Amino acid sequence: MALKRVFVTYRLPEDILRPLSGICDLEVWTGNKPMTPTELFSAICDRDGIICLLTDEITRSLLENQEKLNFISSMSVGVDHIDVAAATNRNIPVGNTPGVLAETTADLAFGLLLAAARRIAEADKFVREGQWMSDMPWSPDFFLGKDVHGATLGVVGLGETGKAVARRGKAFGMRVLGWNRTQKDVEHVELVTLDELLAESDYVSIHIARTSETLLFFDHERIMSMKKGGILINTARGGIVDETALANALKIGHLAAAGLDVFETEPLQARSTFLNLKNIVFSPHIGSATASTRKRMAELAVENAVAAIAGRPMPFCVNPEVYRSR
Repeated sequence: MALKRVFVTYRLPEDILRPLSGICDLEVWTGNKPMTPTELFSAICDRDGIICLLTDEITRSLLENQEKLNFISSMSVGVDHIDVAAATNRNIPVGNTPGVLAETTADLAFGLLLAAARRIAEADKFVREGQWMSDMPWSPDFFLGKDVHGATLGVVGLGETGKAVARRGKAFGMRVLGWNRTQKDVEHVELVTLDELLAESDYVSIHIARTSETLLFFDHERIMSMKKGGILINTARGGIVDETALANALKIGHLAAAGLDVFETEPLQARSTFLNLKNIVFSPHIGSATASTRKRMAELAVENAVAAIAGRPMPFCVNPEVYRSR
């Protein structure tokens, strides 16, 4: 029997891919940049499986033109880059890599919170550009920020990452409010309505998945219902926050600052109005970017692929109903 043909859209380390050696005909993308849609389409034609990244758009039209594709394993927790419904309709299991990046992403979320609250990026730029002069070495109103200890933190979405952020808030002596779409009791978190959370929180950290129901979830109305002087942190997904509404709230001073790791369009466009605002701390979608976390994510993506090649259910599958229909 011929080996199944599997394509990997990124040059993962050889030791990570070793479990696939000998059990499939493996081809790995060798380009230095993410694949274009055309390149991706051509690469996976006549492939039995694919290991992909969140930068690879697996659309309905792409899936409709793949006769042999038997599984998709994504090195990500979120799968909004994959048309999961279309995959399910074609009985294609979609694997992801949950449970390994919550603490790492929570570290970044809280880092952005601290940086936005204490204006760390602004202060760093001030020093590097030589603006810290001997004629004004210090003054009582020099780079005033906001306290984190004793403030109220609102966590929107109480999955593993949201709970990890809540624990960090509690350790800083914060009052922690939480909202989740389904009832969920979390230690040290005071469950409230979303309206209450937005009105009372000095800091709001977003930890919900991007779905059709959460696109522009933080629209103009919700952003303006946040406590005046509040700070918004988003390490979840771009598209959940209405960026025009957020920019306006920052411009007029309704919000004091924001910390953003994710954006509607990535990379952030050079024409983005965000870039003209000093009260935003940016990072380039690096929530899971530590060596150990990315290594574990890659290992889980390969584990999913190995199972699929062997005809077993993926251990981490977002549409397990395909196995019942099979």
